[in-house]
Amino acid sequence: METDYMEIDRETKEMKIGFDNEKYLQTQSSHIRERISEFGGKLYLEFGGKLFDDYHASRVLPGFKPDSKLRMLLQMKDQVEIVIALCAADIEKSKVRGDLGITYDADVLRLIDEFRGIGLYVGSVVLTRYQGQPAAEAFKKRLEALGVKVYRHYPMEGYPANLAKIGSDEGYGRNE
Repeated sequence: METDYMEIDRETKEMKIGFDNEKYLQTQSSHIRERISEFGGKLYLEFGGKLFDDYHASRVLPGFKPDSKLRMLLQMKDQVEIVIALCAADIEKSKVRGDLGITYDADVLRLIDEFRGIGLYVGSVVLTRYQGQPAAEAFKKRLEALGVKVYRHYPMEGYPANLAKIGSDEGYGRNE
C-alpha cells in the first residue's frame, strides 16, 4: 500500500485514499477530449505549476503524483502539441529557477529535450512581453538554429482593462 496518499479514518480505523491519481488521470483526459471535440479538434490549455516534478502539489495533495499532469498528456500524446511560453524580461535578467538553480532559458531547453524524449511534440516557444531585449533575441536565434519555431508576443498598453486596444491590431493583432 502506498502510505504517502493514504490516511486512517479516525472513527472506523480504515485506510482511505486521500487522492485517487488514476481516477484523476482518467477523468481529466476524458474531459479534455470532450472539450477538444466541442472546439473542432483543437483546444489550448495552460498548465499552471510544473508538468515534471511537481513536488509541491504532491505534498499538499496526498496521492497526487509529481508527474500526474505529464502522465495525463501522455495518454493523448497523438493529439498534443506543446507550446512553451517564456517572458523575454526573465531571459534578459537571467532569472533562475529556485528549485533547479538554472536560468529560465536553460530550463526551456531542458524541457524541450524532456518532452521530445518521451515522445511529445514541441511545436514552438513564445517569447512573451518581447521588446527586442538582446538576450531574448539571442535566445530566439539559438532556438531557431535548433529547429524550434519562435514567436514573439509584445506588451500591450492598457492590458487588461483596455479591451478595444487589446483586441486591435496594436494588441493581440500585433503578436506573431
